[in-house]
Amino acid sequence: MADDGKPALPPYPEMIFTAIDTLNDKNGSSKAKISKFIESKHGDLPTGHSMLLSHHLNKMKDAGELVFSKNNYMRPDPNSPPKRGRGRPPKPKEPLPAGYVPPPPRPRGRPPKPKDPLAVAAAKAAEGLPKRRGRPPKKAARAAAPAPAGAKRGRGRPPKVKPAVAAVGA
Repeated sequence: MADDGKPALPPYPEMIFTAIDTLNDKNGSSKAKISKFIESKHGDLPTGHSMLLSHHLNKMKDAGELVFSKNNYMRPDPNSPPKRGRGRPPKPKEPLPAGYVPPPPRPRGRPPKPKDPLAVAAAKAAEGLPKRRGRPPKKAARAAAPAPAGAKRGRGRPPKVKPAVAAVGA
């Protein structure tokens, strides 16, 4: 009994099985017939009864407890073979020989790189200095030749330098 003096409702799967067994149609019972039977037997149903009924019918159908055929639900035939799942069935596993101990599972992720002794030494030497951010500075050896101190370049592209013409007849 519930707290307010009314008898507690049995679980929905139990009510569904009772309805299907009592209605006893050879083609199965429709959702509407099951719902009407449950409503007539148990007057005080929750407000979301139709949604709860649909949920439990689908759940029981997926679990193989009910068979759905031509919009009707019925109990599965006890002599029928169990329903196969979707997709290709797995290959049968061969039994392991006696005394076989499986190897420990490999650790997850990418294996670490082999340690290079020179790279390890260089990394330890550079640990003391903080790594600078951004673009590294240009090397001093690559720097272009400095412009003459007095001559300031103007704007735009400089004019093409004409080669000196050698004197003819020399």
